[in-house]
Amino acid sequence: MPSAKVSLPSPHKDSTMTERFSQTLRRHSDPTWSAAVGHRFVTQLCDGSLPAPIMIDYLVQDHRFLDSFLTLLGAAIATADTFEARLRFGRFAGMICSDENTYFLRAFEALDVSPAQRREPADTAPTAGFKAIMREAAATRSYAAALAVLNVAEGLYLDWALKAPKPLPANFVHAEWITLHDNPAFQDFVAFLQAELDRVGPQAAALASDFYQRTVALELAFFDAIYPEGQ
Repeated sequence: MPSAKVSLPSPHKDSTMTERFSQTLRRHSDPTWSAAVGHRFVTQLCDGSLPAPIMIDYLVQDHRFLDSFLTLLGAAIATADTFEARLRFGRFAGMICSDENTYFLRAFEALDVSPAQRREPADTAPTAGFKAIMREAAATRSYAAALAVLNVAEGLYLDWALKAPKPLPANFVHAEWITLHDNPAFQDFVAFLQAELDRVGPQAAALASDFYQRTVALELAFFDAIYPEGQ
C-alpha cells in the first residue's frame, strides 16, 4: 500500500501564516517606511531642536492637503460596508475639522505666520502628490484603496510618535503635533484602520498594495522636501 503523501512546511511558513495583510504591506514598504520614521525631521521635532523656519514650511505644506484628506475620509465613509465603520470615520473627520485644524491655526499664530505666508509658497512636489493620491483613491470608489492610503497616513505617524522620547518638548507647536498622533483615541483608530484593511484588502490586494507603497514613498519625500537643498 503506498504511503500517504506528507506536505512539509516551507521554512518561512510559520511567519507568513500568521502575518496579517496590513503587516505584509508594511514589511514590503521597508526600507522607505523606516527611513521616514527615522527622518531627521522627526528627530528634531521630538527633541525640540527643529528650526522654526523648517517647522513653518512643514506646517504650511501639511495644511495644504487637509481638504484632500477630508475628501478621502468622505470616500471611506461612502464606501465602507458597515455602519460602525462609517461612524468611526465620521468621528475621525470631526477631530480633523476641530482639534487638528485648531492646532494648525494656533501654531501659525504662535510662529507669526501670516495669511500671505500660508498662501504664496507653491506646493512642493510631495504636497501635490499627496493631494493627487488622496483624490485618486477617493475616485476609485474602492474601500480598500481608501484604507491603504489612510493606513500609511495615520499608521506611519503613530509609529514615529510612539518613539518620541519623554519628556516632550516644552514648545506646544512641537509637543502637540506629537500628542495628536500618540494618544489612546488615535492608537485605537489606527488599530481599526489596520483591522479593516486586513478584512477587505486581500480581495483587492494589488490595488491596495499600489496605493500603500506609493503613499509611503510620498511620506518620505514630504519630509525630505521640507529641508532646503544642501541643508
